[in-house]
Amino acid sequence: MLGKVKKWLGIEGVKLELDLPEEVSIKDRKINGKLRFMSMHPQKVSYIKIVLIERYARGRGNERLIDEYELGNIELHESFDVVAEEVLEVGFTITYKVVKSDMEEWGERNPLFRGLARMAQNLNGVKSEYRVEAEAKVKGTALNPFDKKIINLV
Repeated sequence: MLGKVKKWLGIEGVKLELDLPEEVSIKDRKINGKLRFMSMHPQKVSYIKIVLIERYARGRGNERLIDEYELGNIELHESFDVVAEEVLEVGFTITYKVVKSDMEEWGERNPLFRGLARMAQNLNGVKSEYRVEAEAKVKGTALNPFDKKIINLV
């Protein structure tokens, strides 16, 4: 009985780990990575979704605003078995489109504007943080394994 509950909740089930480079050039418009699956019991993964998200923060103190934008995603509909006590690696490439603020676009028009735009962004406390999230659907479980990693786009 306890084994069925553990399996249904995903305890001792499939564990998912993202393997990504620490830095990626923003001009590449793609991220190559690997997903690592481990399990104590044999199970079947039926679906994987990987998403790149930008967390865009601006303002200071009580005026602080935070938005999140999905820059790219990939869905893998292949099903495969995760063998007990073995590590399975699945490679992926996620392509994305960078969203630029009005200030960034204005700064790219002229080299003189670029410095002013950066100064204005610093004064307004503008900061972007990027993360990759992955989630897999495992047959017979209610809670799906997931992982997220922060990545630097330079």
